[in-house]
Amino acid sequence: MKQIVVIGGGAAGLMAAVIAGREGARVILLEKMNMVGKKMGITGKGRCNITNSADMTEFIKNTPGNGKFLYGAYERFSNEDLLELLHSWGLKTKVERGGRVFPESDSALEVRNIFMKILKKYKVQVHLNEPVTSITVEDGRVVGVATDKEQYACDAAIICTGGASYPLTGSTGDGYALAKKIGHTITDIRPSLVPIVTGESWVKDIMGLSLRNVEVSVISKNKLQAKQFGEMMFTHFGLTGPTILSLSHTVGKLLRKKNPQITIEINLKPALTAEVLDKRLQKDFDLYSKKQLANGMKDLLPVNLIPIVINLAELDPSKPINQITKEERMRLCHVLQHMTLTVKELRPVAEAIVTAGGISLKEFSPKTMESKLVKGLYGAGEVLDIDAFTGGYNLQAAFSTGYVAAMHAVHGDEE
Repeated sequence: MKQIVVIGGGAAGLMAAVIAGREGARVILLEKMNMVGKKMGITGKGRCNITNSADMTEFIKNTPGNGKFLYGAYERFSNEDLLELLHSWGLKTKVERGGRVFPESDSALEVRNIFMKILKKYKVQVHLNEPVTSITVEDGRVVGVATDKEQYACDAAIICTGGASYPLTGSTGDGYALAKKIGHTITDIRPSLVPIVTGESWVKDIMGLSLRNVEVSVISKNKLQAKQFGEMMFTHFGLTGPTILSLSHTVGKLLRKKNPQITIEINLKPALTAEVLDKRLQKDFDLYSKKQLANGMKDLLPVNLIPIVINLAELDPSKPINQITKEERMRLCHVLQHMTLTVKELRPVAEAIVTAGGISLKEFSPKTMESKLVKGLYGAGEVLDIDAFTGGYNLQAAFSTGYVAAMHAVHGDEE
């Protein structure tokens, strides 16, 4: 009977341990925190966004960080396979907006408890509060894993230690050091899905203001680099929310170039053409013609955003509406569809939802998740140089790579 050690009890590690156990191996799961699945518990605002109902080709598109590497894993274990497995364990799921899949109970805890139950069923030994210190390699093959308490002999070790984001959940980049010690290359570790810091101080005046149905664009060198439609929020340092987090991957790439000048453009009224918006503004101005400008826009914008828009259009808020010229109205229209902020930087990796960068994929087989440098060494989940957008794509990547690694660790090339 093969002995397999899984390092890290997040999404990838839980799946790897369960599958290796199911397939007949003796499995030890080593987790340094006091519980497994800690980060999984905060995805989807504590509801656990398990996967997405999209077609698997959409998954690759929604994985800007090396999505093509996942073709093999998704072929072997797709979102449908994942849901079939979870349903067979008794987890009920539902599909929400944007194809996001959640447990019917809206509880990440339920997902974790089900994994715990299945780990017991397959007699996986779970060791909590036991960080791994090194992986032992002899003649180019994994022979053991050492923790601060014990040395475990094994036929295979699967590194599932996650990235470097959300350190409080245990993701502190430990796996990078373990892999590096035995000859693996670690690519540049950086935040992905992270809030953006802007140069403008006026964001402080509207911190907490959330906008829906806006279009947010990233502009650099006068060219549109990426855009997203949806929700965003102003904070004391800049911008956050789903559209911003997804765009942060592009922003991060641009920031690593020389002298990047990057701006974020917000279209507050993306459903309207410039002409229709102007007509709408004229209609409001007719209605409030005797009022001051600041009081004539309350049907169009959230109250605390009005003074900022007026200021950006370089207009006087106390000017009577019936004195606003066509040119001034056009300036207002322009700001409403091109509200511009300057990007300073991204928030640190510890605040990111996902880490970009990781163990270099050139050194792993996409079909088996096995290292090309060390026999019996596998990687799965976010510790690898993979990162995707929000919407369940990162968890599916973790589950699929964990599944593939476990199957190959147990059966080798026979599976």
